[in-house]
Amino acid sequence: MALIEIENLSVAYGMPPRPILSNINLSIEAGEFVCLLGQTGCGKSTLLKLVLGAEMPASGRVLIDGTEHNQPDRTRGYVPQKYSLFPDKMVLDNITFGPEVAEFNLVTRFTPRYLRRRRQLREEALHYMHRMGLHDGDARKYPYQLSGGMQQRVAIAQALMISPRILLMDEAFSALDPGTRKDIQRLIRQLWRDTGITVLFVTHNTREALDLGKRVIVLAKEMPDNGAQIAMDLTIPVPCHQDQIPKLVHRLEHASGSAREPEEAVMATA
Repeated sequence: MALIEIENLSVAYGMPPRPILSNINLSIEAGEFVCLLGQTGCGKSTLLKLVLGAEMPASGRVLIDGTEHNQPDRTRGYVPQKYSLFPDKMVLDNITFGPEVAEFNLVTRFTPRYLRRRRQLREEALHYMHRMGLHDGDARKYPYQLSGGMQQRVAIAQALMISPRILLMDEAFSALDPGTRKDIQRLIRQLWRDTGITVLFVTHNTREALDLGKRVIVLAKEMPDNGAQIAMDLTIPVPCHQDQIPKLVHRLEHASGSAREPEEAVMATA
């Protein structure tokens, strides 16, 4: 059984309902790095939020390990496009906030067990900080004291602190300058290789999708008033030679504005 199963999923917003996604069927195995690619407004972020459990479909369902999850939980970490840090909390407190809220309430705080667990969480948070390329001196900084790239590193550490099986990233690097973006792309690739976590990554940047993903799924609308469907589901060839990249980019960008194109045809021309 696939880790993520999306079955006959459709989404519509507004009154009268305006279709956003139509009849999406998708399976994602544990340990895959999948990029969702498509033009602005094609429903990429909506699909990510459906997997997160933050939104519900008009029809169809999303299964995680064979079970529907109707709200976010610790199986899925989420990194949004805009920085998700609490401005009044230092870096270390931002990273530990989720587990602390999940494990303790106002009554159980400040008990000996809470204080012991809090020390453990802070040690774990420092581990994730280091993994994200941050230093001990950054732990007591506030978000406004960090660059955009550093804030996004903290946001990724924040998502990883709950030990998720799935990491959902919604155009998480789009606000970064090109150099910082490349650095964090390398960091995420290495994190994925080291941990085997399942990554679902939303982007509208075709080259980024090819650089990061081992599989690229293109969402596109056949007609402007229709909901988006899967126009292409492409497994990136291994190894992917540099002379293949321009052809793959062309095919993916073509698919983002067209009906479904068979993967076999893409691979034959790549």
